[in-house]
Amino acid sequence: MSLTDKAIDEIRELIRTGVLPPGSKLPPEPDLAAQLGLSRNLAREAVKALAVARVLEVRRGDGTYVTSLQPSLLLEGLGGAVELLQGDSVALQDLMEVRRLLEPIATALAATRISDSQLAEVKRHLDAMREARDDVEQLNVHDAAFHRAVISATGNETLLTLLESISGRTLRARIWRGLVDDKAAGRTLAEHEAIFNALSTRDAALSQAAALLHVSNTEQSLRDQLSSGEPLPFGTTARK
Repeated sequence: MSLTDKAIDEIRELIRTGVLPPGSKLPPEPDLAAQLGLSRNLAREAVKALAVARVLEVRRGDGTYVTSLQPSLLLEGLGGAVELLQGDSVALQDLMEVRRLLEPIATALAATRISDSQLAEVKRHLDAMREARDDVEQLNVHDAAFHRAVISATGNETLLTLLESISGRTLRARIWRGLVDDKAAGRTLAEHEAIFNALSTRDAALSQAAALLHVSNTEQSLRDQLSSGEPLPFGTTARK
């Protein structure tokens, strides 16, 4: 373990034990370094790393604070990490597998909790996807919004952040490009319609089945792209 990692662990321990609770202000850098028995440089690097991880917030001219430490906030960094994995075909398939395990269950939960206004929001994005036809950019935007509206209906912000992070914007765009090129966008739109129709009945089992079919087909489409041997959009090639 590097000295910087040890410094990070020291600050995390202060947070974990409640010495520095959510919302509290850290001591000035010289005092923090002295308290932890570290050099100022190590303390500074540790603070920077924890700020990137959304554990700390550096407020210019004010100081450094512990964030709310809400799971949805801490998971935001996962989305950036997923975008960095776009060149790794094995990692992309792993991400799709995680999505297949989580999203159908989340959709079933949404069916039991979704309000009329939330259902109308899902339909609005479904209609926009129909209008987009083969416009990959618009399909991507409203596809993401469709799924966000569905998962938002669960009322579980942690679940929403996790699933949005897994299904990064670049990955969605790649999948839609492949579907449009393969003339399969219509089938995928029909899958979205099936999800909406199931949600409309508030039937959890039917909603879960519709979401599972959609995510499984999307996963297979990505696998087909990755195994084709041809260069994929955004410069990704299959890793052997």
